Amino acid sequence: MIKSLALSALLLLGSGVASAYTLEEFEFDSPEQHDEFRDLIAKLRCLVCQNESLAGSQAELAQDLRNEVYRMMRAGQSEDEILDFLIERYGDFVLYDPPLKPSTYLLWFGPFVLIGIGAFVVVRTLLSKKQTQDDPLSEAERERLQALLDAKHAPRSPDS
Repeated sequence: MIKSLALSALLLLGSGVASAYTLEEFEFDSPEQHDEFRDLIAKLRCLVCQNESLAGSQAELAQDLRNEVYRMMRAGQSEDEILDFLIERYGDFVLYDPPLKPSTYLLWFGPFVLIGIGAFVVVRTLLSKKQTQDDPLSEAERERLQALLDAKHAPRSPDS
């Protein structure tokens, strides 16, 4: 029973590795075409992973996009034509390094704006705590506090 479970687990792990993509599955006429393909897919973002380039992603959609880029290159389309097609279809987000223009300002400057807002809130909170001081005790409050302290430190009689 344990051997069959171990064998099943090993087969499952092995099948995942066997199904992983490699760039060697794409055939090119020259090493330059292969390098051009690799450079192009490195410029594209995986739409599923979002933090990985198309070249490094294991997602099925990434493989589909790699196949599409390969097909377009084999059809003789230039890098600019391929990029234009993908941008038209998926937007500037498909580019791993999107251009700086009004529609991508949020992508470029959003994190800095959030960090700035966070820093402003922290500084303002710290300064407001520093400026608030304890209100001085009134004369009646001082007398009451002194009476409480005196009562606490007064020697106790054995009767009490």
